[in-house]
Amino acid sequence: MIVSRLTARQSDNDTFYRGNRRSPWYMVAYGMVGASISGVTFVSVPGMVMHTDMTYMQTCLGFILGYFAVAFLLLPVYYKLNLTTIYSFLQQRLGREGHRTGASFFLLSKMTGAAVRFYVVCLILHRFVVEPLLSSVGWCNGATNLTFGLTVALMVGWIWVYTRRGGIKTLVWTDTLQTTCMFTALILIIYNVVGMLDMSVGEALTAVFQDEHSRMFVWDDWVSKQNFWKQFLSGIFIVIVMTGLDQDMMQKNLTCKTLRDAQKDMCTYGFAFVPANLLFMVLGVMLMMLATKQGIALPENSDELLPMFAATGRLGQAVVVLFTVGIVAASFSSADSALTAMTTTWCVDIAQRPKDERLRRRVHIAMALVFAVIILMVKALNSTSVIDAIYILCSYTYGPLLGLFAYSFTTKTHTSVRGTAVCILSPLLCYALNLLVAKTTGYQFGYELLMLNGLFTFLGLWITDRKKKLSE
Repeated sequence: MIVSRLTARQSDNDTFYRGNRRSPWYMVAYGMVGASISGVTFVSVPGMVMHTDMTYMQTCLGFILGYFAVAFLLLPVYYKLNLTTIYSFLQQRLGREGHRTGASFFLLSKMTGAAVRFYVVCLILHRFVVEPLLSSVGWCNGATNLTFGLTVALMVGWIWVYTRRGGIKTLVWTDTLQTTCMFTALILIIYNVVGMLDMSVGEALTAVFQDEHSRMFVWDDWVSKQNFWKQFLSGIFIVIVMTGLDQDMMQKNLTCKTLRDAQKDMCTYGFAFVPANLLFMVLGVMLMMLATKQGIALPENSDELLPMFAATGRLGQAVVVLFTVGIVAASFSSADSALTAMTTTWCVDIAQRPKDERLRRRVHIAMALVFAVIILMVKALNSTSVIDAIYILCSYTYGPLLGLFAYSFTTKTHTSVRGTAVCILSPLLCYALNLLVAKTTGYQFGYELLMLNGLFTFLGLWITDRKKKLSE
């Protein structure tokens, strides 16, 4: 709140949307590391080693090339056109329908995906922090739904309050605070686990990398989702689509003073992703070693590995506090930027009223309310299959964005295509193909389905555009 007050002085729409293009690149780079790691990542990545070892690092290596591609292929275009939102580029290349379609797919993906990720964090904080705290003072004792609603309202409300004036300018600075808190918490939790293992730091690291779960590379099994080339190539395209074509992730990068600064920022935090995720996976292996030492059964759900130790007091109350700080920092830094990006996209791309401050304030409130309602709806449905379905939906809706931008970059003439139908049909075709291939061959598509989805969208746009030109 203090950072928000200091950064939001004399703010206007340009401040909210672009930070007046004055952000230091090194601050953006440092904050983006934390912003790219959500609360779900904080919880899930340590547990991934239970079933897939450290093979996720193959994807992280692909991220590096993906960030370089965004820095030197996409950022020059965005800066040359002086864009506020990256989807404005689609209007220049594909016309109004292509512009609105791209913006709409982003809003659908970001609202549902960010709400589900934030729901998981709210659930953990509600279960281990808010409910015990309120029960200890005799408030809302046993009223689980009421206290969960209070948790959601407080967290979303706080995000709205500290972003409502400064917007993206505020987030560049709050992200540095949140990233510092998150990594401080992570390192101190690792230090506590090392102590519980009765090892020195060097001995613990040696034990981790000698453990069977420290395997990082899979070269021989082409069917496996963990095959190196599948993971590596998918990592490249994941970054291109979910960073380079995502307003949420690009908005902070577009606040840098110059293109060169933005490129330095992008490449810096691209490299930082590898050691950051490695720390989470090292913690996961250490927790498995600790469970073996203490004779504790590992949870069936890998996401419960870290909370099983850190949130229940098994590592001491200090770790409970650190875990809470870490997960709040990670979740706030991703949810606040999502709320700001969705507000920006609606005002600039859908309504096309970038200078209307009154509209921006109303949309910001509305986005916060919808965000909270979706979180409460997921809680009311109380089904992991619903959560899985929403994540699957998000993975499919990013494919059309890849196809739209790929077609925009490769066509030489300005055109107006009817892209809405194509962008709806492409994910449906991918889903049907995935079911057919799994049933007939047993092969399961992984992250490569994103590339296939983009290809179908590209081909659909090319066919419809070709037919239009022939009819003319």
